[in-house]
Amino acid sequence: MGLKVENLTVYYQTLRGDVRALEHASFQLADGEIMGLAGESGCGKPPLGHSLIVLFPPMKYIAGRVEVDGEEIPIWDAEGMNTYRFRKISLIPQYAMNAMNPIRKIGKMIGELLEARGVDYKDMLPELKRRLDLVSLPHEVLNMYPIELSGGMKQRMVMVISSLLNPSLLIADEITSALDVATQKAVAEMLVEFRERQFINNLIVITHDISILYQIADSILIMYAGVLAEKAPTKSIIESPRHPYTRLLISSLPEVGVRFAEKRLMGIPGNPPLLLNPPAGCRFRERCPLAYERCLEEPPFIEVDKDHFVACWKEYENHAQAR
Repeated sequence: MGLKVENLTVYYQTLRGDVRALEHASFQLADGEIMGLAGESGCGKPPLGHSLIVLFPPMKYIAGRVEVDGEEIPIWDAEGMNTYRFRKISLIPQYAMNAMNPIRKIGKMIGELLEARGVDYKDMLPELKRRLDLVSLPHEVLNMYPIELSGGMKQRMVMVISSLLNPSLLIADEITSALDVATQKAVAEMLVEFRERQFINNLIVITHDISILYQIADSILIMYAGVLAEKAPTKSIIESPRHPYTRLLISSLPEVGVRFAEKRLMGIPGNPPLLLNPPAGCRFRERCPLAYERCLEEPPFIEVDKDHFVACWKEYENHAQAR
């Protein structure tokens, strides 16, 4: 098992109280699995992704455990996690194009990063150049400042840096959001190539763009208001979603070749709840067309089909009747 998360709960501390950004998250990734993480803004995607590698204030660890390759990772210990960052778990941040030090040449910056991890830059240089070739970057970038690179080049450079020490888990946070369509496709294909070449074992791609996940992800995890709603193989999420929120989310996406006059896009009525004081029970119930009395209780996140998990009382009842 590549990644195992159990009951992970993380809050954000504010002057008005704790924002319950992530609660009771439990899921697993098989070896080599690429998982997409999707949902509306504010659904808890970054808290889940970032808590696996760095829990700095105002984020606050509440409960849960994380295992990578069978080893428990001390995510609650910021200093203790230094042993695991870049080697075991690594992150391509959301604003990757601004992630590099603007007053350091790229080669110098990489050398300092490797030195902090006890790795000699000269020993790593041949592998570094090989990976630059893989992402179509000239070796000369190592003697350049970040400002001398285009947006797409910066993105690819950060991808190389983040995966240079072959982490088991790589978390890519909105890495295609500021790129043109052609560059988005190229970056997505490079991530898959990293997995195929075994630079990484597992990949979590955090994005609003489900079309990107359809191209590269083995599975998709849908979140809503800080909790898990559904996880299933990508084809199942796109073609036969089981959670009402996932169905509405997929139906709100445009279809290739379908004109607006033929099929109007449907939004999801209402707004997500405030997580300072989220509603009891299912957090989607106030917007859900299928909500009923039992939704006042929190639904379990259960497997209703092979590798298909959902948190919905209706699906729970359908599953129980089918058995």
